[in-house]
Formats: sequence, C-alpha cells, structure tokens
Amino acid sequence: MSDFNRRKFLKKTSAAAGVAAAPMLWPAAAQAQWNNQPEKGAKLRVLRWSRFVQGDIDAYMVNVKRFTETTGIEVRVDNEGWEDVRPKAAVAANTGAGPDIILSTNDDANLYPDKLLDVTDLAEYLGKKYGGWYPATEAYLRPDGKKWIGIPLGAAGAMIVYRQSQLKAAGFDTFPKDTAGFLAMLKALHAKGTPGGFALGNATGDGLWTNWLIWSHGGQLVSNDNKVVIDSAETIRALEYAKEMYATFIPGTLSWLDPNNNKAFLDSQISVTNNGISIYYATKNSTDPKVQALKEDIQHASYPIGPVGVPTESHLFFNQMAMKYTKYPKAAKEFLRFMMEKDQFEPWLTGASGYIAPPLAEYAKSPIWTSDPKHTPYRDAVKNMRPSGYAGKLGYASAGAGADFIVTNMVAEAASGAKTPKEAAERAQKRAERYYKV
Repeated sequence: MSDFNRRKFLKKTSAAAGVAAAPMLWPAAAQAQWNNQPEKGAKLRVLRWSRFVQGDIDAYMVNVKRFTETTGIEVRVDNEGWEDVRPKAAVAANTGAGPDIILSTNDDANLYPDKLLDVTDLAEYLGKKYGGWYPATEAYLRPDGKKWIGIPLGAAGAMIVYRQSQLKAAGFDTFPKDTAGFLAMLKALHAKGTPGGFALGNATGDGLWTNWLIWSHGGQLVSNDNKVVIDSAETIRALEYAKEMYATFIPGTLSWLDPNNNKAFLDSQISVTNNGISIYYATKNSTDPKVQALKEDIQHASYPIGPVGVPTESHLFFNQMAMKYTKYPKAAKEFLRFMMEKDQFEPWLTGASGYIAPPLAEYAKSPIWTSDPKHTPYRDAVKNMRPSGYAGKLGYASAGAGADFIVTNMVAEAASGAKTPKEAAERAQKRAERYYKV
C-alpha cells in the first residue's frame, strides 16, 4: 500500500474502527521502563495455535525454555488447530479455568474482554521500546482507545501465491494488479488446465480472502456506526464477480479448510491461491524432489486492487491473551514481555521464515525480510491490513460475526450457485443483525 493510500484509508476509518492515524510512536530518546516481579512458585500454561511452519514452534519453544532458565517459572505449552483454539478459549474465559495465556486469532479477545487481564502497562512499555504498534493492532486489542486487553503477536500475511511458469504459459508475464486482470488470468489458467483454488469452507485464515473480495468492490459488513450494511449493491457486484472466479476453481473448494490449498498447490493441482509464506517454506524444506522443484517457480504478490481503487488487505491477526483468572498475573505478563523482547522475538521471526508479520514498527527492520526477496511482500501485513470488523468498531458483535464465518459463507453460497447473490446477501444481513442486535 502506498503512503498516500494508507493515509487515505486510515483517515477514513480511524474514528469508526478505533485505528489511530499512525502507529503509536514515541521519541527515540524515550526510555521504556518495566518493573514487575513475578509471583514466587509461579507456573504457567500456554495454549497456542499449531504451527504451519515448523520453525515457528521450534523457535518458540527455544524461547520458552530460555524463559524458564532465566526466571525459574515452569511453562507448559499446548498446541491446537486454529479452529479448536477459539472454542477452548471461550470455554476457559467463561468458566474461569484453563490456560493462563492463550494465543488466538482475529478479534477473539473482544468476545470476552472483561475476562482478560489488563496489560496496558506492558503494551505501553513495548510500544515505547520498539517504535510503536501498528494501527490495526489497537483496533483489535485497545478497542476503547485506552485499555489494552491483549498483546499483539503479529499476523500471517495472506498474499497471492502463484507459479510464474504457469502464468506465462497462460499469457501473463506479470501478476495482474487489478480485479479485471485477475479474473482474466484465472480464466486463462483454467483454460490451460492449470486452475486456481481459494478456500470457501470455514477456514480461519485462508477464508479471509472473502473480506478482500467484498471490500475491493466497496461492500462492508457494517458501516462506521456499526449498522449492518452487507446487503448492498456493492456486495452484489462482488458476489457476481465471485461466481466468475468460482467457475475457474478446481473442484472441492467449498469444503476447503486452512490446510487444503497448501496441499493442492504443493501437489501441483492448482497454480494460484492465497496463503501465508508456508507454501514457499514447504518447498524449501521438503525431501520430495517434485515439491523442491516448485521453489524457484513460486512467486508472491499482493491482492489486486478492486473498483474502490485502494488496497483492501485482510490478514489473519494473532493475539496473546492473559486470562484474568490466572493465579500468576505478574508471571503471565513477564512471559509475554520476555517473548516480545528483541533477543527472543527476532530469532522467532527468523525461525518462522517470514510467516508472521510483526506488530511493532522496529521489527520491520529484521533481517528476515530482506534475506530472501520472496519474504519481503509479507513484511507489512500488519501495517497495511484492515481490521476484520471494518468499517465498524470491534467488539463482541464483530468477533461473533467473524467467528460465525458470515462473509465467507455468503461468498460460498453465491459463488457456487446455492443461492443467488441477492439471496446470499440477504441471509448474511440477517445473520449479522443477530450479533449487532439491530
């Protein structure tokens, strides 16, 4: 996103979405102060989503071990799939028992903000020390503009992943920059027998392309005053476009969850999809010669620009929630601080091979983003993304609507012909209104 477009977007959405006009920055000379003494005998349990990149969990566990060696605090880490973390986190929050810290996705923290530990002091310390938080992180985890209900971890950038050789064979030397060219490319790839495929099941991360689709045509789930407006002419146009896209897809995408497009791409069933950097990572680390051979052919690109004329990026945001019921709140904060400090966080970014884009401006300078040019497109995902509840204020309603896959389901219904675009938009409107209590 250009600086001009980013300023234009932030100016329009800051008041409604709780996004500041620029990262929360402090003078370089500002001295970050942190005073916190963990409880004696503290033990912590962490629940986090399973890795898509092995280096992520490997580096994370090295840091966990270092934390225990440094503080004497024992830490147990449990890993669950993205779709399983959300319900387990909700049960823990509502029963007051379970993990002390939960790493979850998108705006899950807004489902139970009163159940979470106030981490404002820690967020301010980290922001002062590392160049400020990017605006979207505040929309997610500082919804009232004052109190932080979680610590941002970053985002899995959702970029376009494609095979350059197959695009050239279909008549395209470069990846299209607008939606008209993108659709023409998909049709050409389909005609060549090298189709694309995008997840239309309840995929927590890879289903977020449907936000891009709606936003790129000017549609919104809610307006800036939190009124549900998904049943609109702009949405209908986006859904008509989705029907044309779907006609070029490989069969089966209606049931795809997050792992499916990875597998299809690596098996050479599709030539283009949306994904984090995990597909490229797999080609670099596979022992299968056929998969290894894809490494040089893979390229990454940002989503095409739609009729609205500006980027409309949607990425999978990661949060870190300390639960209010924990017996060791100071130890929980100390763990989060330790993991976000440069000595730990930068090696973790490197271990994850660019899979997680940083939430703090200072970490955009990390070597991982320039050590391989194919990493660079993922660097600014948090900087440029729109919050998932765009253009309204994040809270219980946006979190619930997101968790219920309302936008993804609407696109799937219209694209596949299960409903007309108008019927799909009307159903989405009614479903969303239950959350926004219109």
